[in-house]
Amino acid sequence: MKNRPAQVNETLQSLPHNPGVYQFFDEEDVLIYIGKAKNLKKRVSSYFSKEKYDSGKTALLVRKIESIKFILVETEFDALLLENTLIKKHQPRFNIQLRDDKTFPWICLKKERFPRVFSTRILTKDGSEYFGPYASVKVMNALLELIKKLYHVRTCNYNLSQENIDAEKFKVCLEFHIGNCLGPCEGRQSEADYNESIANIRQIIKGNAGEVIRHFSLQMTAAAERLEFEHAQMIKTKIDLLARYQSRSTVVNPAINNVDVFSIVGDDKYGYVNFMKIANGSVIQSHTVEMKKKLEETPEELLKMAILEIRQRFNSTSEEIFTSIPLDLEMPGTTMYQPQRGDKKKLIDLSLRNVKYFMLERHKAQEKVDPNRHSNRILKQLQKDMRMLELPTHIECFDNSNLQGTNPVAACVVFKNARPSKKDYRHFNIKTVVGPDDFASMEEVVYRRYSRLQTEGEPLPQLIVIDGGKGQLSAAVKSLEKLGLRGKINIIGIAKKLEEIFFPGDSVPLYIDKRSESLKLIQNLRNEAHRFGITHHRNKRSKATIRTELSEIKGIGAQTASDLLRHFKSVKRIKEASLKELTAAIPASRAQLVYAHFQEKANS
Repeated sequence: MKNRPAQVNETLQSLPHNPGVYQFFDEEDVLIYIGKAKNLKKRVSSYFSKEKYDSGKTALLVRKIESIKFILVETEFDALLLENTLIKKHQPRFNIQLRDDKTFPWICLKKERFPRVFSTRILTKDGSEYFGPYASVKVMNALLELIKKLYHVRTCNYNLSQENIDAEKFKVCLEFHIGNCLGPCEGRQSEADYNESIANIRQIIKGNAGEVIRHFSLQMTAAAERLEFEHAQMIKTKIDLLARYQSRSTVVNPAINNVDVFSIVGDDKYGYVNFMKIANGSVIQSHTVEMKKKLEETPEELLKMAILEIRQRFNSTSEEIFTSIPLDLEMPGTTMYQPQRGDKKKLIDLSLRNVKYFMLERHKAQEKVDPNRHSNRILKQLQKDMRMLELPTHIECFDNSNLQGTNPVAACVVFKNARPSKKDYRHFNIKTVVGPDDFASMEEVVYRRYSRLQTEGEPLPQLIVIDGGKGQLSAAVKSLEKLGLRGKINIIGIAKKLEEIFFPGDSVPLYIDKRSESLKLIQNLRNEAHRFGITHHRNKRSKATIRTELSEIKGIGAQTASDLLRHFKSVKRIKEASLKELTAAIPASRAQLVYAHFQEKANS
């Protein structure tokens, strides 16, 4: 990029080939962007070595850079950590924004003597432990109910210091009398006994119910050996409750333990990342975040930042991380890979289902607030996939239709802002082509359509879609060349069998992801053109049938022919009808004419 500030040039000269974090400042010395790099020299220089940028936002950022600062670190992972910290502190305008739904509830183990266990939506930095968030309040409440049945945990908010208990400041409440609490407020339960219950509760919330079951099993055996059968039965009931809870929550092989799963999907403006925490084959946490792109960040860049942020937030120490896409990132003490098969791949699929649902729900909500946003998102994706310079707000699609070479017709459907504009649909009866020649028919209708639009001064589309492969596309391009429009309108062909997208002059087709919204839009155009063309073709065949079979009968007009077809449904049935049956449909005199005509033809 020409005319760079002198300070920028000096910094670019001195940048090392080491990992680190770089910071861009504008003319007012405001920090506008923070980035990380495995190689600072290569990464920062890349911003200034291009004549043209894929993203207008990146071009704007580069124009605003007046000075650069950098911090060296040992590894790329250290750079990622430092970048994350600095972004949180300074919130630069060109950096990714990570948002999530902070209204999800958490389970809190309160940092206090005789800790309480309760749900909350407010996270307080007082040393308490928080587990969650829980996307389903029902699931969280079921877990709290299980804990209440298994353990006697207090619900009061008294300050149960030893001094207060010794001073007998508190009295047992109703919870004690109905058996839900063992009365630590009066010293009836020791702190050690209470904390043992809290340790077990912590394991259950983390999904390690197996450890608690083993602990209860030992207690039950010991009680039975002491002939305390009622106590043993009580413990067995607790074991059954835990076993049912564990069986409901197990989703994969129980051998998969202490694993973090991350998956990512995205659209033109946002990336969506789902996190699942797995313990003993159970999903014990699931959380999805939305990340607003600022500089056309890649899915890999978004996922790296999300992994670091989410693991810090949930204090995850898992040594294994499964991801939906391959990542080139080394994290100390952690193995990261993309499963390809088996139960581990099922976890990735489950995470992807969750994140895709989250994205669709976001899209639906956005569409209600701003109906055009949904269309714009699809069109921007189509623009990107088709490598177009402008947004294809006006698209037209052509399809030929004939049956065994008879009555050749063509259809043109028009979509504006990704929606059908039916008032602009057009039918074409093929005039210059004899016989079934799809290529020549396509050449004719494309020429007629855009010759007329040019003559009438009507706006031309940004994209033309041809239903067919390379042959039909080449025929359409010939017409655009004759009209001087080649290169002024983007044109593609779509082949039905494999949904291949062909570009003029390119023998290698483009394959778009089958789940892509841009491919679905092209398919909708193609299917609508086919439907519209087939309807016109059927009507034309029907009229031709009336004209050739019935209108040749002297004394029978179009209305009588139409009445007969409406009654008998086909000419074949009219031919086979008796005079009495014909008379039931039309006046007797005309019925006699029709009956006599077909009898004469049958006998000749």
